[in-house]
Amino acid sequence: MDFEFTEDQKMFQAMVRDFCAAEISPHAAEWDEAEEFPYDVVKKMAAAGLHAVHFPEEYGGSGDEVTFSIATEEISRACAGIGVVYLVSLGLGMYPVVMHGNEKQKRHYIPRVIDGAIVAFGLTEAMAGSDVAAMETKYARQGDHYVLNGRKIFISNGAEAEFVTTFATKDKSLGYRGISAFVVDKGTKGFSVGKLERKMGLHPASVAELIFDDCKIPVANMLGEEGKGFRVALEGIDASRVSIAAQALGIAQAAYDAAVTYAKERKQFGAELARLQAIQWMIADMATEIDAARLLIYRAAWLTKKEGHAPPKEAAMAKLYASEAAHRVCHKAVQIFGGYGYTKDFAVERYYRDQRITEIYEGTSEMQRWTIARQVLGVK
Repeated sequence: MDFEFTEDQKMFQAMVRDFCAAEISPHAAEWDEAEEFPYDVVKKMAAAGLHAVHFPEEYGGSGDEVTFSIATEEISRACAGIGVVYLVSLGLGMYPVVMHGNEKQKRHYIPRVIDGAIVAFGLTEAMAGSDVAAMETKYARQGDHYVLNGRKIFISNGAEAEFVTTFATKDKSLGYRGISAFVVDKGTKGFSVGKLERKMGLHPASVAELIFDDCKIPVANMLGEEGKGFRVALEGIDASRVSIAAQALGIAQAAYDAAVTYAKERKQFGAELARLQAIQWMIADMATEIDAARLLIYRAAWLTKKEGHAPPKEAAMAKLYASEAAHRVCHKAVQIFGGYGYTKDFAVERYYRDQRITEIYEGTSEMQRWTIARQVLGVK
């Protein structure tokens, strides 16, 4: 078994790491404090070719899911808020188009994202989180248009997205079978952004309410077959779990790096913290958890590339373990910093806040365990 990246992947990783060191890391703290969306850096990322990663070559893309995971990890290591903007725009928001869009839709939307367009994924509602069948946003056909009515909440990139892939039901009594998928462009009459959430972390990225009030879109904007929207959403979420795991890994790696450096420099009781057994054991646990998470993530990414779709069990395992491992790593990093770790003067405070959401979005840890158990036990 070969666990090494290819030479091309290593070169790509080095390029992304250099880009992040120059354009993202120096500004991460100020973006976090200002809760400000950095449009300029998104444009620079697109110009550097980072937004072409893992899209099909025939639409101007390059790379694969492994390359996408590498980019997501490195960007999130520099700034997790930029990481979520990136992974939602290229991943979750676009999987419905890439997997289920027709040729015209792909040729229209994929090049826009490669050029730097920001995308959102509108699924969650006030009464429909993990229980997607409880969705209340409705659609009805009127001639050559569909009319959407409803509200989505907690939508990453919601305020900045140039278009959103979203979901609505024709008849709530049909449950999953009534749901269809659509793409709605910014500026469409009846489509607006509502409340912006104030969040614990990921401050550079918006989380917004999306409002559809007699929002009229062409029939051509339906993604996939009518009544198959639940499948479109589920396949997108399955695939996106690997990128969320990579985001969590990037945060954990940043926290670990900071803790190791600090432990070597900070002195207590006449010696560096790194010489104290209690600190050594924490560092050892952190290193082990990061390695285990990395192996799960890149196995899932490699299987996605090999099989052409995300394997549900392995993707859920990667997301579950990486997000919870990142929690433990960030907790220990703050502990190693002591009182300083609780202040905004040191980045571990930000890593701790940014990490927490990785255990919640794209399926909570509880939903990941449910997915894994069903795959292992063969039950539906």
